[in-house]
Amino acid sequence: CRCRALLSRPAGRLRARRGLAAGPELHFGFQTVTEEERREKIYQVFESVAKKYDVMNDSMTLGIHRVWKDILMHKMNPSPGTLLLDVAGGTGDIAFRFINYVHSVREQQLQRKLKHHQNLSWQEIFESYQKDKFNSLGDSQVVVCDINREMLKVGKQKAQHLGYSEGLSWVLGNAEELPFDNDKFDVYTIAFGIRNVTRIDLALQEAYRVLKPGGRFLCLEFSHVSNPLLSRLYDLYSFQVIPVLGEVIAGDWKSYQYLVESIRRFPPQEELKAMIEDAGFFKVDYENLNFGIVAIHSGFKL
Repeated sequence: CRCRALLSRPAGRLRARRGLAAGPELHFGFQTVTEEERREKIYQVFESVAKKYDVMNDSMTLGIHRVWKDILMHKMNPSPGTLLLDVAGGTGDIAFRFINYVHSVREQQLQRKLKHHQNLSWQEIFESYQKDKFNSLGDSQVVVCDINREMLKVGKQKAQHLGYSEGLSWVLGNAEELPFDNDKFDVYTIAFGIRNVTRIDLALQEAYRVLKPGGRFLCLEFSHVSNPLLSRLYDLYSFQVIPVLGEVIAGDWKSYQYLVESIRRFPPQEELKAMIEDAGFFKVDYENLNFGIVAIHSGFKL
């Protein structure tokens, strides 16, 4: 299995190198915490919210998160044969969009092919469609990697319910120490996940390591609003409304209070761009969506 081949990397040397790195001051929302405390608290947040995660995303963003994820997929524009690693993607939103997108591209390719062969018999057309049916993704594959078992459990249940199985696999793993070999993936995505890793710098180094030369890094994340009036309105909504929604819908005020605070602690667009460049990526840029409420950062491994 192609997926199993991706899971065989020795991690000892990486651990040793990391042990020498001096960790920066860390935060859990507005609290200052140790690295271990942050890791444990964030794990507990997502274990708590996993079952209501999708409902809360729709409620908090009025459904706009779906549009943001669609924009990310169109920016990626994957072709059949693309191998994608989606990190912190436990509920499958990016993975399912990837499969749909590649399947659509394959359909368009087949239709163009048949239009250029007007003299094909009905039997030949039928056989072409049947062949495409059994290889509808053109060897594309998406590996969803998440550190949280509950989030992966929700994603697997959604995949089963929605009928996704081909070209999809689920891996329990830490963004800061991915269980994959070097130079394996064409694209790395992380959507609304990077602000929740313990060490962003280490996660970016790992993203660079597992991408093939020429591979692309894409990050969709809440960011910083530049318009002062909109920023004040956004703060009012974030701190006064979102925790209340968390309590009403998920029965969890504290987790959603943390999520709001974590957005305010997250590096602004230019600072994150510099961090991505420091990890070794080239041609790094970003696109603000909805005045910077979220941003898509992009970079390439050369």
